[in-house]
Amino acid sequence: MVPNSTVRSVTIAHPHTTIQAGTVLITIRLARRGAKKMPFYHLTVAEKSAKRDGRFIERVGFYNPVARGQEEELRIDLARVDYWLSCGAVPTERAANLVKRWRKQQAAQAAQSAEVAAAEQGAVETA
Repeated sequence: MVPNSTVRSVTIAHPHTTIQAGTVLITIRLARRGAKKMPFYHLTVAEKSAKRDGRFIERVGFYNPVARGQEEELRIDLARVDYWLSCGAVPTERAANLVKRWRKQQAAQAAQSAEVAAAEQGAVETA
């Protein structure tokens, strides 16, 4: 039995999919792609009843656990994740950890760029 707190009545109009149902469970989870022993995951929004690597509503990011060198390990569209969370989507534990990690990285990059901008502004004023 699913607790009532996770069941929502939603009507979702998406460019690729339209879902109209009384009670639809939407989840944010990882879908595995890539070759044998070279995993690559898409962060997807899907119905709870869909298969892990099956039908999805939207891809909102990716995670590459074997990224090397200059390869990106993680990228997430936070605006879309926030939208789906506001619609009642429930992330899996791993997906929630990845979103949290991405938010932290974005905050650190914003702080670093603010420091650089402040340093450049100070250098311009002293010149």
